[in-house]
Amino acid sequence: MKRIAINTVFVLLVVAGLGFTFRGPLLSWVHAAPRSGSSGEHSKSAMGSATTPAGPAKPGERKILYYQDQMNPAHRSDTPASDSMGMPLVPVYADEAKAVSGMPPGSVALTAQKQQLIGVRTAVVRKEEVFRTLSTVAQIMADETRIAHIHVKVNGWVDKVYVDFVGQLVQKGQPLFTLYSPDLVSTQEEYLIARRGKTSLDTSPFPEVSQGADSLLRAARERLRLWDVTDEQIKKLDETGEVSRTLTLYSPISGFVLDRKVYSQVAVTPDMDLYAVADLSKIWALADIYEYEAPYVRVGQEAEMQLAYFPGKTFSGKVTYINPQVDPQTRTLKARIEFANPNFGLKPGMFAQISVKIEYGRQILVPQEAVLDSGTKQTVFVVRKDGYFEPRQIQQGARLADQIIVLTGLREGETIVTSGNFLIDSDSQLKNAMNGMKH
Repeated sequence: MKRIAINTVFVLLVVAGLGFTFRGPLLSWVHAAPRSGSSGEHSKSAMGSATTPAGPAKPGERKILYYQDQMNPAHRSDTPASDSMGMPLVPVYADEAKAVSGMPPGSVALTAQKQQLIGVRTAVVRKEEVFRTLSTVAQIMADETRIAHIHVKVNGWVDKVYVDFVGQLVQKGQPLFTLYSPDLVSTQEEYLIARRGKTSLDTSPFPEVSQGADSLLRAARERLRLWDVTDEQIKKLDETGEVSRTLTLYSPISGFVLDRKVYSQVAVTPDMDLYAVADLSKIWALADIYEYEAPYVRVGQEAEMQLAYFPGKTFSGKVTYINPQVDPQTRTLKARIEFANPNFGLKPGMFAQISVKIEYGRQILVPQEAVLDSGTKQTVFVVRKDGYFEPRQIQQGARLADQIIVLTGLREGETIVTSGNFLIDSDSQLKNAMNGMKH
């Protein structure tokens, strides 16, 4: 009597500790335990009329192959019996053994009552058009391909300044400053001399003399052009025949002055960057992309931008370049997105929120809770007929909010477990362990 009571308490503790994994068979042992009688009576009542000794089954009864110790599968008996602790051996039916033999390793069977008890929920696997929105931050900057740097090609002195502050909007062809250069003055004089020589030698009876004068004039004109003297200025020099003391330099593009180092009466040299003019009709947004997101961002993708400066307004652009180098500090790389800026409302230095739509095509999606991730493998349980659940290893792709893309391991139309799979996995692993002990 005392032994039975002690055994009953032990079983209850095991049930409380192990939870639902052992609940089916252990609960049957506990409920089968009698309140009185010897251990022999205990074994007899544990089996009761629900089971029969191994052997031929009566019409309408399930055939029992043998009785097995759940904790030690190697311990079997052809007749009802108990283990060393007084726990009854569990019958193994012929129909169960046949069904299990055709199932993949690790498959487990659960009755509808057990499924309801542990909260098993399922879902049908479907293929869907999958996309998600990648959100990140970016900083606006000028388009580097639309920045002009103004230099002189001869030494000289600034005479008069027309564009005299940073941020000024200039138009293409607008005068920036005038330059006095002794080299330019002497070259103009050489050009006028070559021009007069060509005029006087055109009537020479010697062709070589006429051709030499023509070559000298072309060389002097080309030298002026290489020093940024415009064709209009050369034409004026031809018409007036007067040397200009200063040379006016003009803006090569329309844009805003980003930098200026030109001041009146200051000596300048060819190596000085006198002006930086940027065309801001198009701008760049440099977005930070984390390295694990980099495979999903590509050149040509559409992107949208929003700024606190323009509440409620969305700008549309396109990814034009992705930096191949990852920043070792932030673990991000820069994606360059180009936006039109016709009214110059977008200004370099602004911060913005970028959204890039990533399309994955038609993919198999499963809820994240359906996947058991051990770190080395990912498993889902596929529902089979007659209450069986098959563990299936999968290869997962990208995670999208509360869903996961499955690359391999599942087919469209299969039914998988989305809730209660942890307890099913416990039963599956216990079964594999017992089979290993048996072998």
